[in-house]
Amino acid sequence: MNSETIIPKTMTIVNTQLKPNPIMKKVTLLSLITLFLISCADKQQAPVAVAPVLPVLAIQNTNAVTDVEYPASIQGTVDVEIRPQVSGNLERVYMDEGAYVTKGQPLFKINERPFREQLNTALANLHAAEAALINAQLEVDKLTPLVQNKVVSEYQLKTAKASQKIATANIEQAKAMVASARINLAYTNVTAPVSGYIGRLPKKQGSLVSASDIEPLTNLSDVHEVFAYFSLSETDFINFKAQYAGSTIGDKIKNLPPVTLILADNSAYTQSGKIDMVDGQFDKNTGAITLRATFPNANGTLRSGNTGKVHLGIQHEDAILIPQSATIEMQDKVFVFIVSKDNKVSKMPISIIGKSGTNYLIKEGVQAGDQIVLSGIDKLQEGQEIQPEKTKAAVTQLINKK
Repeated sequence: MNSETIIPKTMTIVNTQLKPNPIMKKVTLLSLITLFLISCADKQQAPVAVAPVLPVLAIQNTNAVTDVEYPASIQGTVDVEIRPQVSGNLERVYMDEGAYVTKGQPLFKINERPFREQLNTALANLHAAEAALINAQLEVDKLTPLVQNKVVSEYQLKTAKASQKIATANIEQAKAMVASARINLAYTNVTAPVSGYIGRLPKKQGSLVSASDIEPLTNLSDVHEVFAYFSLSETDFINFKAQYAGSTIGDKIKNLPPVTLILADNSAYTQSGKIDMVDGQFDKNTGAITLRATFPNANGTLRSGNTGKVHLGIQHEDAILIPQSATIEMQDKVFVFIVSKDNKVSKMPISIIGKSGTNYLIKEGVQAGDQIVLSGIDKLQEGQEIQPEKTKAAVTQLINKK
């Protein structure tokens, strides 16, 4: 082989290696298309976050009545301890525990014989004093003409008249002793000072009783009306006075609305009451002032010693109310979610004054014009975007459910 023959063959080999392969080009193109389709499919399958549709409420000022409950102790209009006024054996007990008695009805009988003898002695002393007065008067009558005729000295007549005055005074003293003996004798009959219900009877028939006993014979309560005593703090009392017309406490009491009594089982007493007394001063120990509400109790449902709560409504003007369902409590604080102009929510703490039905009365934290989320707040997060549902029908339906 010569050099001319070798060189052309070598060039032919090089050209063959650099020439593109049509099959490889097809494989590469198919691979790129496959990757593109897979990528598009993955993008279509990726979840897209959708803002939840939640009802919102635009806050407005309104007039409201907050319901406040104050613990109350209940007493009868008259609660008396029945005690003996004299000492002696208890002969009779005329009624049983828990019985209803009327004014003047006999309750107990104490042995009267010692006191009847004391009365007899006092009467005897009175008769003796009356006889002594007669004697003194006779002496005066005898000496008067003798003195006029100068038979006896005037000194004797003056002495007789002094004895007459002593006899008169002794009669007055004897009459007082008789009256005292009659009173003590009457005390042996213990009667009811008012109509009402009898309490426990610690002393039984045959017991020795005395006016110095620590324990009374029984207690008697007149409960045709009952008094419910409750206390207001200084701040509550200031607010309480500010909302009713009248220049004095007496005038304000006349303008007070009826109040409700909540019994121990959380049921409401059937009769409404009326506040008719405000204490004259605050308690130095508690910083509270006592008020009294009177409730009718003709059927005797309530008794002295009952407990309950006085349900008081306080008027508020231009107040801010929000439904309790629109709040969430966390770490002893209450929050609402406020909706911003870009429909993002932010958690806001609120200060609550009281309750009005199923709504909270707000002191601070939100103001008129703010928009809050009404429901679905348990899954909301700070800064989350929502789609506000402002239709009045949806909001009204939600509030009515509460």
